[in-house]
Amino acid sequence: MANTRKTQAADTSAESHGHELQAFAVQLRQMNGEINRIAHTFTADQGLHATDVQALAAILDSETPLTPGRLREHLGLTSGAVTACIDRLEKAGHIRRARESHDRRVVHLHYLPHARSAARHHFMPLAQATARAQRRFSSDELATVLRFMETLNAELGQLRQER
Repeated sequence: MANTRKTQAADTSAESHGHELQAFAVQLRQMNGEINRIAHTFTADQGLHATDVQALAAILDSETPLTPGRLREHLGLTSGAVTACIDRLEKAGHIRRARESHDRRVVHLHYLPHARSAARHHFMPLAQATARAQRRFSSDELATVLRFMETLNAELGQLRQER
């Protein structure tokens, strides 16, 4: 009888976990869809490709200046595709290439200030929606959410590296 209760409790726990995982998946897909709609509008307004916006985000979010090689690794593209992307972004006035090290072969990619301003203006509604949502949670709750997002992103990054 005790084993039956333990089995039922384990089944209920697994079922509950499955529902929680599904709920997370649904919410993450919905959030991704909404963010993608905003990004696609920016892409269309700027005459860019979807990959170009991903590249801009990578350049913006990088703690150190990105090289074309690191951008290629981040995006999972071929060298030729990354070169074409960088060419489009440079031609559109979003980034510049710079040779800043003693090794003149090393190229760094920089997001230009006026382009950053245009992106900030376009994505301001997203930032405002995020701020409104944040106000509904305590600092401790936000710390937990942030820790979850960092952990999930690390797991997703690991998947990319394994491929």
